[in-house]
Amino acid sequence: MSAESEILVLLGEAKRIAKEYRRITGRPLGITGEIAEYEAARLLDIELSPVRQAGFDAIRRTPDKEERLQIKGRCILQNAKPGQRLGRLDLEKKWDAALMVLLNEDLEAIAIYEADRGTLEEALHRPGSRARNERGALAVSKFKAVGRKIWPEQ
Repeated sequence: MSAESEILVLLGEAKRIAKEYRRITGRPLGITGEIAEYEAARLLDIELSPVRQAGFDAIRRTPDKEERLQIKGRCILQNAKPGQRLGRLDLEKKWDAALMVLLNEDLEAIAIYEADRGTLEEALHRPGSRARNERGALAVSKFKAVGRKIWPEQ
């Protein structure tokens, strides 16, 4: 069995356990970020960076350049409250763009959005929200508004 196949089997089991954990406790298990990173790499054919790489989670190589990408994941449940936020976008680190991977209640990717660093910095520095301004936590709806949907293709 290839490493790719083994990872798919493990992620399938992890998703099953996470769903069962949420059913029993009402709380997420805390693996959304790992699943989002893997789904982005698989669906967009990008390369995950080494574990604990400061500032970015993946690299996208094109003939002209190499881009460092932060990947943020969010599980969107059917009864979720509006105003859900993503994890912190660290402006102190080097990265070029961010991806937001939205997952359904089964932890399956349903959409991926992308926004470049400049656009995200501008959104984070707009007056208003303390969570956004001080902690770098952008709302899912704001990321959608300033970014563009890149998967599935329209």
